[in-house]
Amino acid sequence: MDYKALHKLAYGLYIIASEYEGRKAGYVANTAFQVTSKPPQLAISCHKENETLEVILKSGVFSVSVLKKELNVKIIGDFGFMSSSDIDKFASVKTMTAVSGAPIVFDESLAWFDCKVMQTLDVGSHILIVGEILDGQIISEGEPLTYEYYRERYKMLAPKNAPTYIEQAKLEKPVIPEEKAEEPSAESQPERNTCIICGFTYKEEEGDPTVGIPPGTRFEDLPDDYKCPICNAAKEYFRKT
Repeated sequence: MDYKALHKLAYGLYIIASEYEGRKAGYVANTAFQVTSKPPQLAISCHKENETLEVILKSGVFSVSVLKKELNVKIIGDFGFMSSSDIDKFASVKTMTAVSGAPIVFDESLAWFDCKVMQTLDVGSHILIVGEILDGQIISEGEPLTYEYYRERYKMLAPKNAPTYIEQAKLEKPVIPEEKAEEPSAESQPERNTCIICGFTYKEEEGDPTVGIPPGTRFEDLPDDYKCPICNAAKEYFRKT
């Protein structure tokens, strides 16, 4: 099977959030879609190992925030690659509540939906949750962030708990031996350093404009406290690739 065919399915990127007895939890999702018009309902798919799943099932409510195309990628790192047990994901974002009381992430979002759980279905690694939309609003105009844009812009794979996760080995085509061409010298190849946690690649020729690192900055010359812009991993978690 050509697993790259799955990349032709279209997705957005969203933040799903909930709260139960003061415990907030949330994650980045690429599966949220409207399933009925009367009543208006949408469905999300949550991995069984996500802490947010337990909070949603106990509270019976959740919110969906539609992320905008151009955003501070730190929010994806916090909500997509960090655990709620390790950091307070909501400490640095603006939130609000509507009818259900579930926290709604306002930052970096175009619109939000406030939902009440109506049905759940065990579908293997994930639980499919159908929620009735109690309220929803547009925050600002603009283009929503799509999974395709995110994948191509940041050269990223889906997190392991995402419904769309595919092992890197399955995406690589087998190499057909051909006449070996002369390889460019190591000096002419731009340096690459990849985060082993989430797969983000730091490219010397691009730098990291999200934190003011100019193009041409070698990885070795980055500040000691430099962190991956996607998952906040420290420099020690990067490897030359």
